Amino acid sequence: MPIAFKEWAVTVRALSEGEQLLTVVAGDGPSAELEHEAFFLYPTFEHENNDLVREAHHPELGRALEEGVWPDEEPAPRDLLRDGGIAQPDRVRIRAWAELAGRVTISNPKVVDGLSPFYVWTTDYAVKRLGWRPGRPLDLLLLRVHRIPRPVTVRVREEARTDPVWVEIERELPFEGTPVMADDEFDRAVTEIRTVCLTGERTPALA
Repeated sequence: MPIAFKEWAVTVRALSEGEQLLTVVAGDGPSAELEHEAFFLYPTFEHENNDLVREAHHPELGRALEEGVWPDEEPAPRDLLRDGGIAQPDRVRIRAWAELAGRVTISNPKVVDGLSPFYVWTTDYAVKRLGWRPGRPLDLLLLRVHRIPRPVTVRVREEARTDPVWVEIERELPFEGTPVMADDEFDRAVTEIRTVCLTGERTPALA
């Protein structure tokens, strides 16, 4: 069965629209050992903390709700930002898959701030969501994301609610589709991201 990487629905939507090129995981957490080089993106709606998205991106919260299939009234976009988030619906939509294009371990908080053009979160996202502190490893995952031809709706299995990282999809899904960014644009962005990771500072193009 195809494997999927669980990630917050807001992040999944940003990745699948090319607004975000990366995600972060705790270097000493359960996702530290990534077992797969290619995986589908599986949206989740629950989280522990609020204020995880920069205010400039709040209008996009409504699109993240489209990653779920809501049996009754669709939640309000602002509900995504409350403590605890939204209860996982019975079905979610899979619309994209990712190749792991690179992985960088960072410990300098300036790097997290410097990379802000490449994510929609608040700059203290890593601290709020991962409990990260300088001196602990934080792994940055660079993702080359592809949109599949048509979104696929899958039922949420019980293990998908409890496993912290991976979930198997109970239907065949091919790794095909269109990259969300052109090759040259993606390559330029990856170069800039790696520069920030090395120096802790934004390049003039990012400032």
